[in-house]
Amino acid sequence: MNQSRKPKPGDLIEIFRDDFQHWAVYVGDGDIVHVTSPPETEALCAVSNTLMSVSTEKAMVRREKLREVVGVNRWRINNSLDKEYEPRPAHIIVEEALRQEGKMMEYNFIMKNCEHFVNKLRYGRDVSWQVGEKAKLIFAGAAMGAIAATGGTIAAASAVALAFLLRK
Repeated sequence: MNQSRKPKPGDLIEIFRDDFQHWAVYVGDGDIVHVTSPPETEALCAVSNTLMSVSTEKAMVRREKLREVVGVNRWRINNSLDKEYEPRPAHIIVEEALRQEGKMMEYNFIMKNCEHFVNKLRYGRDVSWQVGEKAKLIFAGAAMGAIAATGGTIAAASAVALAFLLRK
C-alpha cells in the first residue's frame, strides 16, 4: 500500500488512472469491492487494473485484493463527501458491498459508474463528483458555443436544465 494510513472497513478508495479515477470500497483484510468488467469481456481487457472501470453497458461487482487492482497506480482513502453526507455505519457498508459481490449491474459512465456505486454504499446516495465536474466543463463549452451561434434562448434554457440535472 502506498500511503501512510491504513484503510478501515467502509472507507472509499480512489485509484488514480491516466485520465480518470477508479473507485472501490475497502471491506477488510486487504480486500476491496468494486465495479469492473464482466467475465465475458475480459478477453478484450488485459486485467482489471487497466480498465476505465468498465468498457461496456454491463458490469460485475467483484471482491479483489486492493494491491492487485491498484497495480502500479497511486491510490488514497477518499471519504471527502463525509462533510456533505452522513456515512452509513461501517458494518452496513461492508455487508451491503459483500452482498453485491458477483452480481451483474447496469453500467453507464455518466449515470451509473464505479463512483456512483461506492457512494451509494457509503452514503446511500449514488453521486459522482468526477463525472459531474467533467460533464459541467464539457457542457459549459458546448453551451457557450451554441449560445454564440444561435443567439440563444433555447441553448441557454438547455444549459440551465442540464446544469440542474448534473447537481443530482
